[in-house]
Amino acid sequence: MLTSDMDASSSNGVCRYTHSGTPMPPEGASTPSGEFEEMSGEFTFGPENVSAASVSLTIQADSLYTGHSKRDQHLTGPDFLNAREFPEVTFESTGAERTGENTGTLSGELTMHGQTHPVTLDVTFNKMAPHPLPQYDKVLTAGFSARGTIDRTKWGVDAYAPAVGSKMQLIIEVEGHDKDHEG
Repeated sequence: MLTSDMDASSSNGVCRYTHSGTPMPPEGASTPSGEFEEMSGEFTFGPENVSAASVSLTIQADSLYTGHSKRDQHLTGPDFLNAREFPEVTFESTGAERTGENTGTLSGELTMHGQTHPVTLDVTFNKMAPHPLPQYDKVLTAGFSARGTIDRTKWGVDAYAPAVGSKMQLIIEVEGHDKDHEG
């Protein structure tokens, strides 16, 4: 089993939503996206025992960056994430299941806007191997891609629905290095 802190320089979390329409594309007029610039976490994984995998992820709600400062302020403000009152979005896994050679599902509890609800993410195991760059001294490194869709209104984030779509796509990329063998 590999236990790792998430490498923030090689990981990111993105959300996408529709604007001027209800479902995901192509029905909305546009599909803006934003990246959370401050994300941390830890995971444990072993390809031989996927069901023992665990993930803990924390996102700073006020770190959402969409490329438009007024939209960032609005999305992190009281109408949406309300980052002042609810500064963190967290995910704690409760179970993992293999669905294919390099794929699986990760179930857990997502806490956002002061409410916690179960979610299931589709996960692709990208790679686990010694890091190729010399400065990492061949430390075991693993990477994952996770995708899922949530209904933000379930967490009380319901402003402007349905004009601003209630469904949000979550796109998470994570890389980490073996904690027991970091140099």
